[in-house]
Amino acid sequence: MNTLIAITGLGIFCLLFEILNLRKAIVPITIVGLLGVLALNFYEFGSTASYYNNMITVSKFSVTFSSLFIVLTIFLVALSHNFYENHPTKISDFVAIKVFLLAGGVAMVSFGNLAMFFLGIEILSIALYVLAASDRLNLKSNEAGMKYFLMGSFASGIILFGICLIYGAMGTFDVAEIHEVSLSAELPIWFPIGMILMIIGMLFKVAAVPFHFWAPDVYEGSPALTTALMSTLAKVVAIATLYKLVYALNLVPSLDNQDLLGTFETIVVIISIASMTVGNIMALRQVNVKRMLAFSGISHAGFMLMTLLTVATSAGVLLYYTAAYALAGIAAFSVVLYVCKNQDNEDITNFHGLGKTNPLLAAILTGSLLSMAGIPIFSGFFAKLFLFNQTIQAGYIALVIVAVINSIISVGYYFKLILAMYSKEPNQERTGKPFLIYAVAVISIALNIALGLFPSLVLDLLN
Repeated sequence: MNTLIAITGLGIFCLLFEILNLRKAIVPITIVGLLGVLALNFYEFGSTASYYNNMITVSKFSVTFSSLFIVLTIFLVALSHNFYENHPTKISDFVAIKVFLLAGGVAMVSFGNLAMFFLGIEILSIALYVLAASDRLNLKSNEAGMKYFLMGSFASGIILFGICLIYGAMGTFDVAEIHEVSLSAELPIWFPIGMILMIIGMLFKVAAVPFHFWAPDVYEGSPALTTALMSTLAKVVAIATLYKLVYALNLVPSLDNQDLLGTFETIVVIISIASMTVGNIMALRQVNVKRMLAFSGISHAGFMLMTLLTVATSAGVLLYYTAAYALAGIAAFSVVLYVCKNQDNEDITNFHGLGKTNPLLAAILTGSLLSMAGIPIFSGFFAKLFLFNQTIQAGYIALVIVAVINSIISVGYYFKLILAMYSKEPNQERTGKPFLIYAVAVISIALNIALGLFPSLVLDLLN
């Protein structure tokens, strides 16, 4: 709870900096403030508590995932300095929106009541709608904001309808009470229907097939930094919340009483396979890097959904996978921001010869793509290894075989970009070495490799 209050206070301070004309201090002070919030959050690790009649609950799950969200927000705020340097009067607004978005994300993984869960989703979603359409003079950005707003509103409506049905079945919004009732009583049909509607709404937020159709257009049209935020922070928040929703509301044991468990697991397997396959096959055809990474994110959503099949034991694996994926994504988008600055698009042609003109950033982008593909020594390899091992132990060998095939397919489009950097001749001059972009890229890929070398540092947090 203290973490959430501190984040909200920091967001308000960001808005006050504009009034006090302290624009140059916004990014460094916000980063220092977020580091303080991270320390405050770590202080709560290991403790369990609930606040305001169980509206907010503190647990190992909420603290560890909140820490990951805060780290990702620090990187995104650091990248804001160079990205918004031509719009100095707006930087406080954009940084404040990112901080408030973080507050929504923390609320989403700390909910103890479905009302707080929905409030967190709306805080996160409204911030994303604004950021997607924030490049007002760009028609693609306006289109992205409108598409995301319309699709997101429908998804939020579906989630709200699901919450209403669960309330009708249980007579309460409190997650702990719903959990207890689901263990002891014969459940009315409204409960599984409500859960299905909530899961459908969350699958939209995760961008899993068949609820993925908004992602490529929105990712391509949004400003590059907003795309980085959607691809990393927003996706990680959504999948962690979906996991907690299935676990906290006791969906799997309650379905077992109604012989619906097999149906639920079959649906998860189908959506997982569809997301991996559609995402990878469509990514092979892309020439726009942001669009390619959008389809890559859809395929990774398929991998992450596999944790729902072993929901009682896979929290540590999910944390490790999301950390590995998000850090690789931050490193990749840092290079995209540098290469495509002042360009009309983010096509692969912009990356031609990057290995010759800027070997460091080319190596960082190569490392992040290899991590996403699941190549050792990067943490993306070990994340898939632990995930596959757990899924095989649960008896889903066919799903793991499909996942391995999809991992091999993904190498194709990742290497298309890598080859463009090292085998093509440079087609543009790149001047300047923005410190913060370099720092974020180097630190994020270094953390990714460190997680690969010492996976127990993260895996053991939730075991």
